[in-house]
Amino acid sequence: MPHSADLITTIATSFGLALVMGFIAARLKMPPMAGYLLAGILIGPATPGFMADIGLAQQLAEIGVMLLMFGVGLHFSLDDLLAVKKIAIPGAIIQIIASAVLGTVLALAWDWQPGTAVVFGLALSVASTVVVLRALEASDALKSMNGRIAVGWLIVEDLVMVLVLVLLPPLAGVLRGDSASGASPTSLLAAIALTLGKVLAFVLIMVVVGKRVLPRMLWLVSQTGSRELFTLSVIAVAIGVAYGSAVLFDVSFALGAFFAGMMMRESELSHRAAEESLPLRDAFAVLFFVSVGMLFDPQIVVDHPVMLLATTAIVMIGNPLVAAALVLLFRYPLNTALTVGVSLAQIGEFSFILAALGVSLGLLPAQGQSLLVAAALISISANPLLFAATKPALDWIRARSALAQRLERSGDPLGELPMSTGERYLSGQVVIVGYGRVGRRIGDALGALGVPYVVAEQNREQVEQLRESGIPSVFGDAVQPFVLIQAHIAKAGMLVIATPDTVSHRRMAEIARALNPGIEIVVRTHDEEAALLLETENVGKVFFGERELASAMIRYVLARRGIEVAPEVVQPPPA
Repeated sequence: MPHSADLITTIATSFGLALVMGFIAARLKMPPMAGYLLAGILIGPATPGFMADIGLAQQLAEIGVMLLMFGVGLHFSLDDLLAVKKIAIPGAIIQIIASAVLGTVLALAWDWQPGTAVVFGLALSVASTVVVLRALEASDALKSMNGRIAVGWLIVEDLVMVLVLVLLPPLAGVLRGDSASGASPTSLLAAIALTLGKVLAFVLIMVVVGKRVLPRMLWLVSQTGSRELFTLSVIAVAIGVAYGSAVLFDVSFALGAFFAGMMMRESELSHRAAEESLPLRDAFAVLFFVSVGMLFDPQIVVDHPVMLLATTAIVMIGNPLVAAALVLLFRYPLNTALTVGVSLAQIGEFSFILAALGVSLGLLPAQGQSLLVAAALISISANPLLFAATKPALDWIRARSALAQRLERSGDPLGELPMSTGERYLSGQVVIVGYGRVGRRIGDALGALGVPYVVAEQNREQVEQLRESGIPSVFGDAVQPFVLIQAHIAKAGMLVIATPDTVSHRRMAEIARALNPGIEIVVRTHDEEAALLLETENVGKVFFGERELASAMIRYVLARRGIEVAPEVVQPPPA
């Protein structure tokens, strides 16, 4: 070639091989991320044949980290976290500590230095948000209560890891045990205080200035009508803020990009910003995972199989068991414990970011990074299989274990109506399953008209708030007969299923009709195929969101034209 093309060669080979390996992984029903890691291994220095430029790959990976964290911030919802805060915040923090202790003890057993062991343990304690979100979407469980708890748990893990990334550099000398650094407790506290002060200054500027400037800038750019300018503005903000935060405040690229995404979320155009930047974010995320794979030495599988098995066991057995036990201690049902546990049975992007920082600070050996990558490959590949096995495993456990049945019910006072509940709520009442945005509006309307209703809800915090407001409610998953029994479905006049989880609708209807053959059932769904299936099976009156919206808009348009028709006349045909 007439000039150096190392950058082009690195990008071309990374993308090309990642495409092939990602496609193979997808065909094998594994997350494409596993394929990207394998692609990195194939073009890394530890395997024969072509070797990409590691230095360039790591710089491209930094951009991938920025855009990856920008996407996390862009989708960060404080409301979603607050909705499950009583379980997600303490649960995630305790689980991180417990998992980190397991990893630290394991590393100490290998005669690693204490500081190295701590970094290794922390890297094993956090799951991949990307993997879990995609797994929950694939199983149609993202909007379910179990999915919301799992996502809230991961958000807390991400926030804790952001804090770890901030504090690790000033603590690096102590963790390495550098006697030459001569760091006294006072100077160490001063260094930590200075670091936290810079972070606080950055956060304040982002909250005060960025919260106003970035959404306004996005709005002004959108007024030009240029799609490429809009996309450019989003990417420029992500990378520009990340770079500026590192130069001016010594804040990591990851933290800067995360806050850029959080502030961008304040804009009414945040959804469009997420969509427009998604292709570039995905592309550079691929380069990030490829670069991580390049650092992996496959020889570790041959040389240290026991270490790899122990590391993988913490990720796939230790973390899920700790999380599931915590969920049960918070008196959530077994199905929630299994969902959260399976969600945490893998490690991903934050583990890689923390490992890379640990290597750069001399806190983690290359061997530790290779163990993490190998454990990630195994756990990420197996995660979809674990998700698919969750429901059969739950059914099997429920059918054969008296303990599991007790755990589902557990004598929870929120699992049954108080003895003081009035008779009007025990006969002829409306039972509402799910008290989210739809269920709440239905309940408010019924309450305003004096129609008695009882709520069955999987969110303990929601049930506690409802009872404080004087609304009869029971906690639990309505696919379990005892939940509807406690809601007195046998004497109810109507069942309204307002949850978005279409998978469980048929089971709830079956239970309700078995206990009350004459009950009227109303079902909400956001899936057209599910709506047609439910209508074919005569489950009840089915309301499909988009169809009802179209019907309402048609009636409004006709009314404005002076044409009054009955609602059933304007039902739009199936798409």
